[in-house]
Amino acid sequence: MFPHTHIELNNGVVMPSLGLGTYRMEPKQAKKAVLDALSLGYRHIDTAAFYGNERAVGEAIKESGVDRDDVFVTTKVWNDDHGYDRAREAFRRSLKMLGMDSVDLYLIHWPMPPRLETWRALESIYEEGGARAIGVSNFMPRHLDEVLEHGSIVPAVDQVEMHPFLQRNDVLERCRRNGIAVVAFSPLARGRWLDDPVIVDVASRNGVTPAQVMIGWCLNRGVGAIPKTTSRERLKENMDSLDLVLSPEDMAVLDGLERNSRTTTWDPHEML
Repeated sequence: MFPHTHIELNNGVVMPSLGLGTYRMEPKQAKKAVLDALSLGYRHIDTAAFYGNERAVGEAIKESGVDRDDVFVTTKVWNDDHGYDRAREAFRRSLKMLGMDSVDLYLIHWPMPPRLETWRALESIYEEGGARAIGVSNFMPRHLDEVLEHGSIVPAVDQVEMHPFLQRNDVLERCRRNGIAVVAFSPLARGRWLDDPVIVDVASRNGVTPAQVMIGWCLNRGVGAIPKTTSRERLKENMDSLDLVLSPEDMAVLDGLERNSRTTTWDPHEML
């Protein structure tokens, strides 16, 4: 079994490396996808206030028969709710939608100002036991440096778009230096590069699919991954990425694919 099935966060909380992302899933889609994922063995589900499916995610977890304590749940505060009081209120709304008393990981979704006040709110949520860990999303090195300088708690996670065509090595280096785990969203680049000849060749040599190569590249770096899919077949395919151990030679070839190719509309590097 691949050794990086779990990541221990900087506060000792253990997070499954592979999870299900639910971005742009309608509530009915999200509920079915979460139920399917949990039945296949997933134990990490990622949602956000912005996705509009927190209630469906919570319902699926409750109806799945899997003990709540065995599921790692992440949600996020959206850009309209930055600031100390607004972020705390947004968190209360998320808990109500999820039907939960606490979450495992609460993130700032984007590094919008006043992010430091928002981070202070997350610190208070953590200290009160509302979240087992807190972190950030889409934070580039200078955003991380602000939090590290002015905050009192080091983020447990930075969730960023990452795949062989957008490697975020500057973020990965800064996070590793400071004990911050990295989780890759859109590790499949929304399917944009699955037919790339290098990806296809590595997949063929390893007897796996191109999607498993892209997810496996993240996992072999010690990075978590939360690919999104509503297909039960692809959920299983993605889960099997945990078994993939890529050789140093294959990793080097994949590392050569960097194109700074984002699939997100916003570039977090440009955020003040």
